[in-house]
Amino acid sequence: MDIHSIRGPLSLKSIWKAPLHQSPSGPLRFLIRSTLSLAGRKLVSCQGVEHIQPDHDPFILVLNHSQKLEAIYIPALLYYLRGGRVVHFLADWNFCLVPGVWFFYHYGQVITVSRKPAKPKFLNVFKPLFTSRQSSVSQARKTLEAGKSIGIFPEGTTNRHPTKLLKGYTGAAQLSLKTGIPVVTAGLTFPSKEGYKKIPEGVPFSVEFSAPIQPPRLPHDIGLKDIHQHHASIMQRLASLSQKTWTASEPRRP
Repeated sequence: MDIHSIRGPLSLKSIWKAPLHQSPSGPLRFLIRSTLSLAGRKLVSCQGVEHIQPDHDPFILVLNHSQKLEAIYIPALLYYLRGGRVVHFLADWNFCLVPGVWFFYHYGQVITVSRKPAKPKFLNVFKPLFTSRQSSVSQARKTLEAGKSIGIFPEGTTNRHPTKLLKGYTGAAQLSLKTGIPVVTAGLTFPSKEGYKKIPEGVPFSVEFSAPIQPPRLPHDIGLKDIHQHHASIMQRLASLSQKTWTASEPRRP
């Protein structure tokens, strides 16, 4: 796709006729088209599409997270925009327990994060079925080193606050510094959010992708200060694109 922006909503014709030549998986193509048939009508606009094309792989995509369903329809939108090339998202394992979600994880080649326990606790007995013995960070690094892009919601949870980002976790910054791979931020905004105390589920959205943020070349071993500084630069860019504010003093949880 050689365009810089698109206007939504996505038509059924564009979804089902789009060439997804870079996908080797028929079931995934069908799953993505079906998902976008429902979610594509919610898209208002999409800018900076050129920054996430396959010829820019690998990169670390960092997004704000205001609605639960974003974890499904944003990866689907990226697949569509990238002609069938997957962005490998990191996502909590326990959503695999929700009927149907496992198919998205499996065919979308999601890297499961095992940090959070399931609720109720007895469901944790299924955790080994959906997680790897290798840490999600190690899997993400190997994915990047293989030339593939990954996606991370650094807030680590759904944050429905209309104007503030959570402090976020530093995993994207660490991976970027350790691999030398740039970060692309994706700001999700909600044109109709005025007056909302909390961003509700299912409202129309826009997305803007930034130019890559190159990690600094450090003349010394990477330290915590370096990680926090890079994290701050990423989150500040994300705040600008998502029309929110961010400070290091914000909490990690809503």
